[in-house]
Order: sequence, then structure tokens, then C-alpha cells
Amino acid sequence: MSPPLLKLGAVLSTMAMISNWMSQTLPSLVGLNTTRITTSDTLTQISPKEGWQVYSSAQDPDGRCICTVVAPEQNLCSRDAKSRQLRQLLEKVQNMSQSIEVLNLRTQRDFQYVLKMETQMKGLKAKFRQIEDDRKTLMTKHFQELKEKMDELLPLIPVLEQYKTDAKLITQFKEEIRNLSAVLTGIQEEIGAYDYDELHQRVLSLETRLRDCMKKLTCGKLMKITGPITVKISGTRFGAWMTDPLASEKNNRVWYMDSYTNNKIVREYKSLADFVSGAESRTYNLPFKWAGTNHVVYNGSLYFNKYQSNIIIKYSFDTGRVLAQRSLEYAGFHNVYPYTWGGFSDIDLMADEIGLWAVYATNQNAGNIVISQLNQDTLEVLKSWSTGYPKRSAGESFMICGTLYVTNSHLTGAKVYYSYSTKTSTYEYTDIPFHNQYFHISMLDYNARDRALYAWNNGHQVLFNVTLFHVIKTEDDT
Repeated sequence: MSPPLLKLGAVLSTMAMISNWMSQTLPSLVGLNTTRITTSDTLTQISPKEGWQVYSSAQDPDGRCICTVVAPEQNLCSRDAKSRQLRQLLEKVQNMSQSIEVLNLRTQRDFQYVLKMETQMKGLKAKFRQIEDDRKTLMTKHFQELKEKMDELLPLIPVLEQYKTDAKLITQFKEEIRNLSAVLTGIQEEIGAYDYDELHQRVLSLETRLRDCMKKLTCGKLMKITGPITVKISGTRFGAWMTDPLASEKNNRVWYMDSYTNNKIVREYKSLADFVSGAESRTYNLPFKWAGTNHVVYNGSLYFNKYQSNIIIKYSFDTGRVLAQRSLEYAGFHNVYPYTWGGFSDIDLMADEIGLWAVYATNQNAGNIVISQLNQDTLEVLKSWSTGYPKRSAGESFMICGTLYVTNSHLTGAKVYYSYSTKTSTYEYTDIPFHNQYFHISMLDYNARDRALYAWNNGHQVLFNVTLFHVIKTEDDT
């Protein structure tokens, strides 16, 4: 057996594409892979199949197909009809092999780039040493510039060494799947010649290892936004729609809140397919009007900003009651510090892989954005970070893996212009464009389960796919 796949470490941008939302999550959004949205924005029925499924719905920059493995629920087979059982096992292994083949192609492509980069870096290092030996003959300024450039590159060398190791591990895992496939093929005509239970356990083990590897792709740094996919056209120019990132895979309810004020009605749909068709399942009459469009559903409850206040409300959909409410200290409200489009968007509530957040501005921070992590039960502020980005200059913002991403406009030409990491308390200016197809965005929120951005774009409910840069940490990492 090859080393467990869990020991993969620091697989870089190649594996980021595996988290491609358009291929991985869209089938589950519409009801356990019974429906899907095509690029023509229509819903097409497909039948679920047993075994691993490989979805392909996009291409990488080199034109290669991007595939995602979707695993079925585990079903222990009986010892009856062993021929059929073995065929099913063989289909699973073959599909797993196809998935790892796609992964291997991308890894080998980037591996060649890494080798080339490593050679160049080592050459630069040797050249630098040579120059350093004779640096007295060089001008001090030129020598210092070269030294600074070398200092920036040196930390990449151990990363490149690790990448070479990871490429070998992926090749070993691929070979292991091929070997198992060959064993299954060889005994199809000789039922009983091999212990079926052992074969079954080997397949389950491989499935578990592959799933564990994919689960490690949860967090990452935003690299690209693609789309949008237009899901529906409805409502006014401003509004919000969302799903629960902590809901189970079988729970695909959609909530819809039209307009940014003077409304208390939340509409619920059992699935994305019902949302598209307009098959409403339930309505909720909130006890208070909301302000803005920056609400979030998290773990079965709706969090929203109470109209004309800086009070945050937690409302339970299951009980129909307010579970908690708390004033967000010093937070501006009622168009004091909104996003560029206005609409009482002073307080933006959002959730990511880490938890629940509030984004707002205060006089104490000179109208610049403040990020606060909230206790989801009590709404107490756990910790806050003060940024230097003016709230009124931001188009919208969203959190991914504890990093706030801010757009510079709500109109055409908008891009993600600024990011702030709560992990390191540092910021950077970015340049990540996205297509504002309908010219006016009044809501933009990240959903960690779907790994997508939900947006309300001038009366259109749309989804954006995100590509993240992943660093996979092994169990041995400290």
C-alpha cells in the first residue's frame, strides 16, 4: 500500500481547481443530484447513479476539463449476487481512477513549472554567491537590490522541495487504484477466488482517504471569481437570498427577502429547484422590519439588523421566535456608514468557515471598516479588528476563511480591491475582477458549504464561482 493520502502537504494552485463550485456543489443545491443548472440557466433532470460520479462543467486556463468526484452514501452489500457487487466495485474504482488521473495531469503540468522555477532560483542563488564574493567591485545600491530580491525568493525553495514529494505521492496513489482495479477485473470470472469482504474494505478505505483529502480543501485564499450563473429574475432592484452553510446535504432550503427596508416577510423554498419554479413552502412574518440587504442564515436561524438601530436580531425559523438581540456598540446605522449604493447597508452580517461576523464602521475608527466576530448564540462580540478602509467607499464585502474581501464599487467594472486577514491582522490591495452582468449589486455573500458567492444583481438572483488557493496541512504539521 502507498502512504495514506492524508500525508499530502502543501499542494498549491493545482488542487485549488478541485474546489470549483460550479462542478462540485451545484448538483447538490437542487436536490441530492436529481437536478442541475446548465450554463444556459435551465434546469435539467438527471437520474442519480450508484458509485463515484465525475462531474465536468468548466475548463482551466489551459482548456482542460475540471472534474469533481461526488461520492455516494455507503451501502454494505450482502454476499448474494457477488458478480453484480464486484461490477459495482469495479465501476467505483474505475471512476476513482479517472478522478485521480485528472488530478495527476494538473499536478504533473505544474510540477514541470516548479522544476523550471527551482532551477532558475538555484541559479540565481549561485550567481548571488559569486557576486557576493566580489561585491567590493559593485556599486552598493545594485548589490543591495540583488540581495533583497534573493531574500524574497529563498523561502520558496523548501516549498518547491515539498511540491516534488507531493507529486510522487499522487503518482503512488494513482498506481494503487490501478492495482486494485486490475485485481477486481481478474476475479470477475472466478467468483469466490478472492475474499470479497477484504476487497470491499479496500474500496471503502480508498473512498475514505480521497474524501479526507478533499475535506482539507475547505479553506484558502481567494484567487478568482467566475460567472455569474443567473438563477432567477424576481423582486425589486434590491434584496437578499441565501441558503444555510451549516445545513445538512439533504437540506437545501432557500430564503428570500425582497427590498432593503419596510418589509418583514421572509419567503422559504424547499430547494433551489422550487425557488426557480416559485413553489414557495412557507412564509415568516418577522417581529421587526429589517435594514439593508446584508442578512445571513446560519445554523437554522436568521441574523438581521433591526431597522433604524444598530441592534442585531437572531430569529429561529424552527420556533418562529427571537432567540437573542444585542446592540452592536458604536456601530453606525441608518445610512451613516453604508456601502456605496446606500440602502441602510451600514451593518453587514456574514458567515464563513470560521463562524459568524459583523462588518460595520464607527466614529471611533473614523468611518473605516470594523470586523467583529460574534458568538452565534448570544451575539456577543468575541473579538474586533479595525481596518483602514472607508466603509462608504466599499461596494460590498464578504468573508472567506477569516479574511474580509472588499469590492471597490457596486457598479459595472467592480473588482475585489482590498482584503484584510483577521488571522494575521494585515491587509493587502488586490485586483480580482468579476462580471457585474446586470450593473448594480446590492448583496454579495459567501456560502462556505456551496463555496460560492450569492448575489442580488439588479433584480436578478445570481451565483458566482470562487477559486481558492489551498495549502493542505498534514497531520504531522504543527
